[in-house]
Amino acid sequence: MIVLGIETSCDETSAAVVVDGALKSNIISSQFVHVKYGGVVPELASRAHQQLIVPVVEEALRTAGVEKSQLGGIAVTYGPGLAGALLVGLNFAKALAYALKVPYVGVHHMEAHIFANFIEQPVPQFPFLCLIVSGGHTQLVLVRDFFDRELIGETLDDAAGEAYDKVAKMLGLGFPGGPAVDKLAAGGNAAFVEFPRSFLNGKEFDFSFSGIKTSVLYWLRDYQRSNPGVSFAQQPGLLCDLCASFQAAVVDVLVEKTFRAASQLGVRELAIAGGVSANSELRKRMNALAGERGYRLTIPKAEYCTDNGAMIALTGYLRLKSGVSSDNELNAVPNLAL
Repeated sequence: MIVLGIETSCDETSAAVVVDGALKSNIISSQFVHVKYGGVVPELASRAHQQLIVPVVEEALRTAGVEKSQLGGIAVTYGPGLAGALLVGLNFAKALAYALKVPYVGVHHMEAHIFANFIEQPVPQFPFLCLIVSGGHTQLVLVRDFFDRELIGETLDDAAGEAYDKVAKMLGLGFPGGPAVDKLAAGGNAAFVEFPRSFLNGKEFDFSFSGIKTSVLYWLRDYQRSNPGVSFAQQPGLLCDLCASFQAAVVDVLVEKTFRAASQLGVRELAIAGGVSANSELRKRMNALAGERGYRLTIPKAEYCTDNGAMIALTGYLRLKSGVSSDNELNAVPNLAL
């Protein structure tokens, strides 16, 4: 079975091809138009998807050495995400499936992030606990089988990736902020500022990252009052120390919560997914602790952590193979729950 996967949930236009579950191509076109606005502008994202989707799909097919007529099915993200952006991909997939007379299936974006761990070997063994951590979501999911899962914890306010972007904006690092903070943190002192760790006693599997964002804001306010006119350009080491301190606080919570949940659930297999799973400190800490405590950890390659068509194509392949498809009444669901 040859399946084309299409991803347009936010600001990446991506398409991929899998043949009998094996990835043959994964084309991603990122939208840099949002950089000057400090965040994704939904209307601009939709327009960019309209311009990019045809060439991106054609490149995915060409790279895979597949003709449209060979497709046995199409998979497409239908939520969660930006409404207009989702509709571009969903309507394109519907039209192409209708023209080719093949089935198509709507894919849950967050479910696809989980299955990014199955794109390449080694893959996690069931049951496993997956930490999904991205710009819009921070969730802990117990995965018993391919389509048997349970959401056991999620953020009550800001997602971890959202906190990274907001703090990066405060520090003048631009958008997206996560990679910039991660890079600067590597040269900083994580003990410079003891930012708060919110462990939410009584809600042991849930997360909260609004507090640390506010703490960084207050620290900057107080520092600027005490040091008027001093810029980060004059003290580059200070910027590295702040990034390292902020990142340590976020990663501490993510790691501690994940291993606490795994211990209580009796699960020995762990996985990470989502854009923030590309973060170097998170990957290092999770790998180190998994080794110390005897857990088996799976993390996708960085290119499969961010939004990509490969995870959509693979998830769609699994759905279509099991006999599941969608009808033309399927609509985009921006706030689709897991």
